[in-house]
Amino acid sequence: MDIRAEILAVDFPDTAAARIVIAAPAEKIFNYLADPRSHALFDGSSTIQGAIAGPERLYLGARFGMSMKIRVPYRITNEVIAFEENAKITWRHLMKWTWSYELKDLGNGSTQVTEIFDASVCNKAQRWWVYKTDSLNRNPKWMAKSLVKLKILCEG
Repeated sequence: MDIRAEILAVDFPDTAAARIVIAAPAEKIFNYLADPRSHALFDGSSTIQGAIAGPERLYLGARFGMSMKIRVPYRITNEVIAFEENAKITWRHLMKWTWSYELKDLGNGSTQVTEIFDASVCNKAQRWWVYKTDSLNRNPKWMAKSLVKLKILCEG
């Protein structure tokens, strides 16, 4: 069976989003999202090498470090800036763009999960980097792959 996430058309500049329905309760899905050590398990970009610092479970204001690799290895520290248990989690790093996951209970044991990349708050230099790295074209594909991996993980 070919599982796919939907890449969403967005009306906001410097923003991308993807969505999928997962046959699992929001709590189960959110537990993976709130555990930085599990992020590599559902990373569709293959850029996350692992968690290197931070709490086992994220919370509003939590900081966590990740080992990454896009062409060259690097480390990045993120800060959780929105946290609604089983509903929403958002983090940002030094370049100020954010990654959000929004969960909506569909009432039938399934949850709609939307992942959002938002670089609209970035300054001119940060936005230059977003365009230089082709993030707005690349990220939706990576997000869709991540959501498919999250679905398989949660439904398995």
